[in-house]
Amino acid sequence: MWTRGWRDGVWQNLGESWDVVIIGGGITGAGILGEAVRNGHRAVLVEANDFASGTSSRSTKLVHGGLRYLRQGQFLVTKKSVRERERLLAESDGLVSELAFSLAAFPGDQMPRWMYGMGLFMYDALAWKWNHQKQTLDELFTKFPMLKGSDVTGGYRYFDAQTDDTRLTLRVLREAVSRGGVALNYAKADQLLRDNSGQVVGVRVTDQAPGASRTTEVRGKVVINATGAWADELRKQLGEEAKMRKIRGSHITFKHSRIPIPEAVSLLHPKDARAVFAVPWEGVTIMGTTDKDHPESLDIEPRISDEEVDYLMECAQRAFPSLELSHKDVIGSFAGVRPTINTGKKDPSKESREHAIWREKGLVTIAGGKLTTFAVMARDALEAVSDVLGPLKDRSRVIESSGEVAAWPSQLTDVDKARLLGRHGADINEVLSDPTLATSIAGSWVYEAEIAYAAKSEGVVRLEDLLLRRARLGLLVPGGGQVEMKRIREIAQPLLGWSDEVWAAEEKAYAKTWGFAYAGKG
Repeated sequence: MWTRGWRDGVWQNLGESWDVVIIGGGITGAGILGEAVRNGHRAVLVEANDFASGTSSRSTKLVHGGLRYLRQGQFLVTKKSVRERERLLAESDGLVSELAFSLAAFPGDQMPRWMYGMGLFMYDALAWKWNHQKQTLDELFTKFPMLKGSDVTGGYRYFDAQTDDTRLTLRVLREAVSRGGVALNYAKADQLLRDNSGQVVGVRVTDQAPGASRTTEVRGKVVINATGAWADELRKQLGEEAKMRKIRGSHITFKHSRIPIPEAVSLLHPKDARAVFAVPWEGVTIMGTTDKDHPESLDIEPRISDEEVDYLMECAQRAFPSLELSHKDVIGSFAGVRPTINTGKKDPSKESREHAIWREKGLVTIAGGKLTTFAVMARDALEAVSDVLGPLKDRSRVIESSGEVAAWPSQLTDVDKARLLGRHGADINEVLSDPTLATSIAGSWVYEAEIAYAAKSEGVVRLEDLLLRRARLGLLVPGGGQVEMKRIREIAQPLLGWSDEVWAAEEKAYAKTWGFAYAGKG
């Protein structure tokens, strides 16, 4: 699947008749493609850049109900989210895993500790479970000795879940393609097609791959705009009023050895009482996130600002004073733009995370929402056009079962096995086909076998696709993998079929992108 030359084959067939044309290759579009195929529809998805290259690769990696949304009265969002969290935990084969959180209370918090307990009681009740408990200072210090020296007063322990957001998107996409769907990256829907009555009947698609120069028309019974923060770009072609508010969420990363937390820590920022998380993930510790209006063009890679770095560092230093953290400890950063619907609230953190659907001159737009609720959003989008496509079947699994592994390399731990199985699903045996590549890169959680498989079979067009999204080295190691580039090149270049000139150009472009948007500074 998605092996060398696959894009040419897809382009030849784009002019066929489709039931559903989906614009946007993030988690929402992926979910819609999967649900459409499960319901027997001929469906195609086009993405202007790489799959999950927007918000769906830049989240806090959490599958969660959104405890803080309860404070804002967003009960419906929280209820949907905790139920979806539980479903994904049950279906994911390790791709979504339970994560414990210690909620640390500090003097001056706007919420007294009893309110934390009340909120967690409601949080668990919405999920039909009891999974939180009060923690004393001794219990917190035993689990998190790096909290000593802070003025923490106690807290609670509760559970949510985490994932690799990009690998979740890719797995949903690839399973949809294996059942007959079509997904194409670097294919920009730049012009809506309309019939004589003005109704949208398709899109003109332009190839965005390096050196490409081709366009085609893709027509379908239904056209769904699932471009997230970019949703207004297509809607304005219909003369519709803008509805989106671009809100940037930024994160900084540390080596896990520098902030060696065994589970996540949640605390309120002393400046504005926003919840900030320290999250262990894939061998690093993530601090995030922020909520800032993002006035910059979406054509430019979003990146963290100096102000946001200082904001997150202040929180880290307050929580873990004994670690004596400084800006020099930051090994990277990433920022995403949330697809939030603008309701005019002064504080961007107060905007609702509920999703909405608009049907305008034949174009269906779905926007808002959260990664956690992508499957609900997918069904809602298709139900909105049931008059055209017919009713949906009863809901089935969102993620397919992975099956059995033929043989695990002996050096892999149980944690390694769960991680690899979750991220690669039914492709796991092919990923592990060469036992000589069962070696991690630069001490990260990424294996050489994953680099090889991604280069061969996962639709890599740019080097950044490989290092930022297929394998997450761009987020996991200092320099984003540039120090390890010689070995990465030895593995990937022959499988990609790139000339030395192409590789050199891609390596230069990657260095520029990583330095601008992922290097841990504004």
